[in-house]
Amino acid sequence: MASVYLETSFISACVSTRTDAASTYRRQVSIEWWEIQRHNHDLFISAEVYDELSDPEYPRSAEALRWIDDVPLIELTDEVLGLARLLVRERVMPSPVAGDAVHVSAATVHALAYILSWNVRHLANARKMRHLQIICRRAGYTPPQIVTPDLLWDVYNDDNERDAE
Repeated sequence: MASVYLETSFISACVSTRTDAASTYRRQVSIEWWEIQRHNHDLFISAEVYDELSDPEYPRSAEALRWIDDVPLIELTDEVLGLARLLVRERVMPSPVAGDAVHVSAATVHALAYILSWNVRHLANARKMRHLQIICRRAGYTPPQIVTPDLLWDVYNDDNERDAE
């Protein structure tokens, strides 16, 4: 099973009550991915996800935290924070050394295969991936693939589930 880091925007999409077309699409795809695909992957979050969702200003915080209640936490070590600082310094991720930089560095240092995110500006952005790969490889790491839920679909396991029905 592939290892997947659930970035905050994925969980946010699952609990969103926005009714515009883009939000509705993200919510439907995210919930479908959660219901069908999560069992095909080893899921992880970091304290950064938990902290973002716990913020008193975060809409639907309690519901969002319930979604990740059983998802294992990966540790935010000095190595993770060091890589996050490097990603900000090299302008791969925006400052401060928090949020996106910590999500990417945590998944990278812990050698996870994917980051699942709807953040297409700073994370699931093909133009940024080349820069991320260069900086991470120079530092001795292989970054995860950063994808939206509609692109991380384990067809093999999904087909096997359908065959068993």
